[in-house]
Amino acid sequence: MYSLQYSGSTWASPGGNIKGKVLAAGVGPGPGRANARPRALRERCQRRRRPGHKQLLHPAGRRAGPRERPGTGGAAAPALPRHGAPAAAPRFPGGRLFQAEPGVSSSPGQLQKQDCACPWTAGRLAGHSESHTPFPQLPILSEKVATSLLWLCILEMASPKVAVVGAGVIGLSTALCITETCPSCSVTVLSDQFSPNTTSDVAAGMLIPHTYPDTPIHRQKQWFQETFTYLFTISNSAEASEAGIHLVSGWQVFKSTPKEELPFWSDIVLGFRPMSEAELQKFPQHRFGQAFTTLKCDCPPYLLWLEKRLKATGTQMYTRKVADLWELHSEYDIVVNCTGMGAHQLVGDKQLFPVRGQVLKVHAPWVKHFIRDGDGLTYIYPGMHRVTLGGTREKGSWSLSPDPGTTRDIFDRCCSLEPSLQGAHDIEVKVGLRPSRQCVRVQREVLSQGGVKLPVVHNYGHGAGGFSVHRGTANEAAHLVGECISALQGSSSRAKL
Repeated sequence: MYSLQYSGSTWASPGGNIKGKVLAAGVGPGPGRANARPRALRERCQRRRRPGHKQLLHPAGRRAGPRERPGTGGAAAPALPRHGAPAAAPRFPGGRLFQAEPGVSSSPGQLQKQDCACPWTAGRLAGHSESHTPFPQLPILSEKVATSLLWLCILEMASPKVAVVGAGVIGLSTALCITETCPSCSVTVLSDQFSPNTTSDVAAGMLIPHTYPDTPIHRQKQWFQETFTYLFTISNSAEASEAGIHLVSGWQVFKSTPKEELPFWSDIVLGFRPMSEAELQKFPQHRFGQAFTTLKCDCPPYLLWLEKRLKATGTQMYTRKVADLWELHSEYDIVVNCTGMGAHQLVGDKQLFPVRGQVLKVHAPWVKHFIRDGDGLTYIYPGMHRVTLGGTREKGSWSLSPDPGTTRDIFDRCCSLEPSLQGAHDIEVKVGLRPSRQCVRVQREVLSQGGVKLPVVHNYGHGAGGFSVHRGTANEAAHLVGECISALQGSSSRAKL
């Protein structure tokens, strides 16, 4: 670690000499003498100009005056006080100072003796005692090296460290949004599980919003709009296949006419319209339906794509179990909580509860259109390679073990909507716990212990609708992180003042 001090356009630090104005270890102009050269430097310059010059020390510890030198024949001139300092300020024993020889790198314990003044105030500091241990004079760095070190220090201070806890679709998307909206941040993702072992890997990934009772509709609509727009752009790019995102058309059918025939998201999806009588003939047990085109995410590829994007920004990812958010306060400036169901224990959120979901992943490449029962319990979502059949909503269940009876029930219900699924094969059963709340928690909080504060941003509790709003809530969380950064910078500025 270098210790830097600045004077004019020159930096002083351990390791060398440089021409120009120098301020090292406190050597500077005496009080009231602006821009005066330090006495130690004046004396060295005088010795260089006059090789035969020999410095004499007055018995009182100061340099002999002109009339005290050999051949002057004059009496000793009285020492005058300087800014309240005693007339004869004491020096180190023998009037000598420990200082590095020119061109010799100094370190404590390897110092040479040389005649010069005190390195703090050129021998004029009041109270400077014989027993005082001197600081070594700092050698000098080149201006180029010192400037580089300075910028490294500035960048370190100007780059807030943000930890995103959680590596599901919410955590990865939030981390990516932070890197985009706050590019000066140093972002790290911490999680005990990464894809393919997250809850998001089990999700169907269909963009059909779930309604949150305690969240204003306009806010839910904004989240869905931002998510749909973002994924639609990817679906029209060369990265669509790698990201696992594609458009899919289909039907949502009801056994009776719903209260809201026009859902709040109807103007966001493509081509939303009531189903025709001819279309309803395909579903004889249903009396009303809606046809539209939306987006489907194949979750594992999408999570890997997000990880790839994050790594391209320099984001670090570590497998780590975080038992308490406070344990991160010494390593990071801001913590973002995207732990999903983990928040139940991590932050003690009693409003968070699990909703168990069991789905089947089957091989049925002939299924091209999605079909969703109006209550959202039974659905058929074709992906790029597999078809997702669902599902269950078991509130309060923590079981992650597949239930064979539930598997048969799901398959039978889906076959009633699409009989051709009887030929599906390679059936794989998946179970996940949806982190559910009455409203998604996207919120700032400040943790405090012993006067130390840790800003925290929460983004969890998306339940069954996580993929439908993940980008929107990630954007909102990233803006909250930006507010935390502004608050930290404001506190730092006030502290400096």
